[in-house]
Amino acid sequence: MTPGSLNALRRDRELTALAGGERVDLVVVGGGVTGAGIALDAAARGLSVALIEAYDLAYGTSRWSSKLVHGGLRYLAKGDLALAHESAVERGILMTRTAPHLTRALPQLFPMYRETSRGQQAFIMTGLVAGDGLRRAAGTPASVLPRPRSIPAAEALALAPGLSPQGLRGALLAYDGALTDDARLVVNLARTAASRGAKILTRVEALRLDAESVLARDRLTGQEIEIRTRQVINATGVWAGELAESVRLRPSRGSHLILASGAARIGATSVNVPVPGENNRFVFLLPQPDGRVFVGVTDEPTEGPVPRVPSVPESDVDFLLEVASTAFTRPLTRADVAGSFAGLRPLVEGGGRSADLSRKHAVVTGADGVLTVVGGKLTTYRRMAEDAVDAALKRSGLLAGPSTTSRLPLLGATPRSRLSIVDAPARLVAKYGTEAPRVAALGEVDPELGRPLHGGTEISAAEVVWAVRHEGALDVEDVLERRTRLGLVTPDAEAARARVQELVDKSLAGLA
Repeated sequence: MTPGSLNALRRDRELTALAGGERVDLVVVGGGVTGAGIALDAAARGLSVALIEAYDLAYGTSRWSSKLVHGGLRYLAKGDLALAHESAVERGILMTRTAPHLTRALPQLFPMYRETSRGQQAFIMTGLVAGDGLRRAAGTPASVLPRPRSIPAAEALALAPGLSPQGLRGALLAYDGALTDDARLVVNLARTAASRGAKILTRVEALRLDAESVLARDRLTGQEIEIRTRQVINATGVWAGELAESVRLRPSRGSHLILASGAARIGATSVNVPVPGENNRFVFLLPQPDGRVFVGVTDEPTEGPVPRVPSVPESDVDFLLEVASTAFTRPLTRADVAGSFAGLRPLVEGGGRSADLSRKHAVVTGADGVLTVVGGKLTTYRRMAEDAVDAALKRSGLLAGPSTTSRLPLLGATPRSRLSIVDAPARLVAKYGTEAPRVAALGEVDPELGRPLHGGTEISAAEVVWAVRHEGALDVEDVLERRTRLGLVTPDAEAARARVQELVDKSLAGLA
């Protein structure tokens, strides 16, 4: 096993050490992108750190995003230049230094129809040009994210053949960043932290916090343990208020639909359809590597208890299909929907619509001394983590140098120009980077592992074995829902379930 391997054997060993009284510098509660980012930032500074997560890595909001690496265009339109610049900088760091293997440039098409006013077209183009200015200011080269431009209707239809040609004057074409998989980014962050010595412990639930200790329960055995530390950071996102009563969040639901392959006919180019009556709000159709298309995203406030797995209400389905259909020859219907998912954004409480609330983050110190990270966006996770660790150092008196994560490649990362020469199938390289040959080698040693899980997917048995041996998967749900994402479409998950269960059981037994 390598230092970055997460598995049941390592979990048991490290949890036993903590139960035996080992004290760490920092305990992070929450295994989403923010918590994993904090663990990496702290470990990279030489601090001892333990991350505990009640369920699994990327169990919550971090796996329910649009899988975009935003450059901050929307924030720029709202006049928040600082947040827009921060987003552009963090996007550039992800795409050029820390995770080129997990990111790609995504073409974005803004179709301009006869009913689109010249003023609205000028407004959108002005925003895209300003966004390109942010790209340049952030130091992201045009070879990674090309400049925006106007294109004729014929080119727009060539890029997205499903668009309605009636009244189409042309389109604006821009580029933003996209992730291969948001959950995979979280797992990669956690593994990179583990390679620096961090203890990454899933199925460990925090019951009670104070500044220097966490009472936790091992959800596999029921054992309760007290973890001693110099500082606790609550990074549980939309559930932060359950552990920090002073934190006031206003969750906002972001719903997405998953369209079957071929339903929208947009190729590899995303299409942004304006929401009627809104100046700066669009429904996105986002092509995925498997040929399906995500349609999103809503921004609706939610009330009441926060569910562990949010559902998509029928009203959101109707809204997304109705708006998206306005730009297509063939209207999209419920028959085109293969699946759906929703995430809850942990927005800081404020007045007005949830769509207008700031995506800024904050690090809040509670009366008990616990630090809680609130707000923010997936794109800016690294900056959130840096600020949280800086705050922990200041409050606890721990000594460590400045953050190094802006130039620290994640496991599997290599310069974008070298990804094409990694000796493995391109599909694996997009998920594992330079580790792809190791995944592929499992199938070469044992041909059974090289075969797909079933006839409807390219995901191989080797990827399941890798998930258990190296990515911390402890059961079949971890594999289906968060390591392979087959769970996004229920029939896909059910077709693979029996084979995945067999592979998980055998792989866990092999670790013992």
